Amino acid sequence: MKSHYRVVVIGGGVVGASVLYHLARYGWTDVCLIERDVLTAGSSWHAAGGFHALNADPNIAALQGYTIDLLSEVEAESGQSIGLHMTGGMHLAGTPDRWEWLQANYRTFQSIGIDDVHLITPEEAGRLSPVLSTEGILGGMWADREGYVDTTGTVHAYAGAAKKRGAEVIEHNRVLELHQTGGGWQVVTEQGTVTCEHVVNAGGLWAKQVGRMAGIELPVSPLAHHYLITDTIPELQGLARELPMCVDLEGFTYSRQDQQGMLVGIYELTPKHWMMDGAPWSYGIELLQEEPDRIESELYHVFRRFPVLESVGVKTWVHGAFTFSPDGNPLVGPVRGKPGYWCACAVMAGFLQGGGVGKSLAEWMIHGETEADVFGMDVARYGEYAANKRYIRETTGQFYSRRFVMTYPNEQLPAGRPLKMAPAHDAMTDAGARWGVNFSLEVPLYFAPDGFEEHPSLRRSNAFDLVATEVRGVREAVGLLDISGFSRFEVRGPGAAAWLDRMMAGRLPAPGRARLAPMLSRSGRLKGDLTVFNWGDGAWWIMGSYYLRDWHMRWFADHPASGVHVGDISDTIVGFGLAGPNARKVLEQLTEGPVGELPFMACGDFDIGLIRARVARLSVTGALGYEINCHAADHIALRSMLMEAGTELGLREIGYEALGSLRLEKSFGIWSREFTQIYTPGQTGLDRWIDWDKGDFIGRAAALAEGDGPGPERVIATLAIEAEDADASGYEPVWQGDRRVGYVTSGGYGHAVGLSLAMAMLDRAAAAEGTALTVHVVGRARAARVIAPAPYDPLGKEMRS
Repeated sequence: MKSHYRVVVIGGGVVGASVLYHLARYGWTDVCLIERDVLTAGSSWHAAGGFHALNADPNIAALQGYTIDLLSEVEAESGQSIGLHMTGGMHLAGTPDRWEWLQANYRTFQSIGIDDVHLITPEEAGRLSPVLSTEGILGGMWADREGYVDTTGTVHAYAGAAKKRGAEVIEHNRVLELHQTGGGWQVVTEQGTVTCEHVVNAGGLWAKQVGRMAGIELPVSPLAHHYLITDTIPELQGLARELPMCVDLEGFTYSRQDQQGMLVGIYELTPKHWMMDGAPWSYGIELLQEEPDRIESELYHVFRRFPVLESVGVKTWVHGAFTFSPDGNPLVGPVRGKPGYWCACAVMAGFLQGGGVGKSLAEWMIHGETEADVFGMDVARYGEYAANKRYIRETTGQFYSRRFVMTYPNEQLPAGRPLKMAPAHDAMTDAGARWGVNFSLEVPLYFAPDGFEEHPSLRRSNAFDLVATEVRGVREAVGLLDISGFSRFEVRGPGAAAWLDRMMAGRLPAPGRARLAPMLSRSGRLKGDLTVFNWGDGAWWIMGSYYLRDWHMRWFADHPASGVHVGDISDTIVGFGLAGPNARKVLEQLTEGPVGELPFMACGDFDIGLIRARVARLSVTGALGYEINCHAADHIALRSMLMEAGTELGLREIGYEALGSLRLEKSFGIWSREFTQIYTPGQTGLDRWIDWDKGDFIGRAAALAEGDGPGPERVIATLAIEAEDADASGYEPVWQGDRRVGYVTSGGYGHAVGLSLAMAMLDRAAAAEGTALTVHVVGRARAARVIAPAPYDPLGKEMRS
């Protein structure tokens, strides 16, 4: 062990070994991995080792595909057998909704370029797995690239390939302490102290403790998980091919062949947490006592699905712990306020996701950003609220118990809620608000009468007409929206303007004005679709997506400047938005100030009733609109005054479902849909907000290069779809004839224009207005056409009136 390394990776499981390998592969060879025991001594050695294609996040599904492709390459490079069995695999559906869900997911895989997937009939499933009972099966989805590996061999292959490239692996050496230094980190181990520029927490079952060594509370917990291996099954002897991987979605089980027996794993509905503060340091290549009574109902189901199991015994019980995050996806990336500290933990499906995690983290560390959009596994998708132990228990348990339970797009899950609530939450609840959650904050989805209950659905739900009424309320009169669910950052100090001018690609607003402001990475890709306000008193605001609060604050912290203070005021400043032709009339009843003279995209301080508020004239609905920002203590009073002032003007409270319809009618993009960190300004149309004539800003050279070139190959366009009882939602493939030309980024119904709408990332040649296309909606082909942007009020007269 040397005294200094560029990177120290803590943890010798599959994730740590993959991170080490990718760092070395990309040219950083002065790196080492430190393991407290031996490689695999944690979750890796007893993992089932399966890999499959399906993931609810298409970006993570694509990284899973990368991992699968990498396995054979790492085996060849290292010379270490990984015991690869590419058996193929199937997911089976036993209810109409689940079968429809699989059909929709099949099309999603097409959108992201995973083409070795197809749908199968029950009869085909029976032929592929001769010991399977097809009773109750409606259909399935088959993937060629599914199977399993020898887990120990795979970890050693990653580590061996890394060592061949110059990396170092140090076993039997527990990390005792971590200390931040001016140039990186000091790592105190049983064998001595080393320094490094970067340290990676790939601690697995010990990730909690490795986080606490640096003063970090990670939202991660181990849960116990069962699988069993049977004795020899006579019916498997003499089969021409090995049984495929099989996920029985109704039985909460996965299975595969294991020599001449079967391996069966269970995600039971009664999860059990284990050592929430992290595994004991002495724990390693050990198992927990099996508890078959706890999984009795799931075992009964799998015995019915595979009748051959009823006549064989259990050869081996495996009851071990794996780490989970609140949503089941990994925790990856840099931690704000801890320069050089990186997470690569909570990877509960390490042999499926470990390659993608290692690749992305190495790219991030070396190049400053990742090739793929990895927000779905970015540690910054959680805030400090997620460190709460009860929150972790509830959410990780919820994910585990729903591992194979279908979640509908309009379904709101209860774990960890309610947590944060805007001050007027109770008043809005009394008015019929139905709530969703955004970065732990309760946000109104729509307003409903007493006794109404929305039914989960892949199609238009029974809340469709309620949302339509809210949309018409905005278009015809005035709607009131709680805008607490937007982030707000305050920038102050003598260097504030210069800092903002460098951070934002657009022109800064003059005093008393607001401007849309794209923010770019150094490579010219998007880092934000923000709005900058210049209040004229030395204070600047940046407003954006509430769930990106920690993500954006990390970016701001990575670009400090003297004389600048950036503060997150999202929980102290809240407010309401007014939108619709009567919006101005409502405000004029509450103020003696010249609010009616406020021009479009202007802002200022006004007395609204008894409240001193900061008001901006803008709206994402496309209607005449105002955003009224107040202190949290004034939120209840502000709502009350606005509701009273709007009584005779048709004021109606609305939720974010209506806002989604309104913004689609204007072809307004949103983050994580039309705008992501892998798209460029030219692709998304945000280049029209770039100030090309101002001085240098982050990403300027790359953005100029895009503008000087032939243009992006794909661009965002608006579609009208001939849908019936369902609308596109995202990642549905778009076809021109039999050629795939793009995918939907978001969709829904435009209640004011009477059209099923979508925005889509399309090949430029297919994005011309009038182009006839086809879109799969909930798995069914629907005719579509490209239409001009902003089908409602295309000239924007209403919001400028």
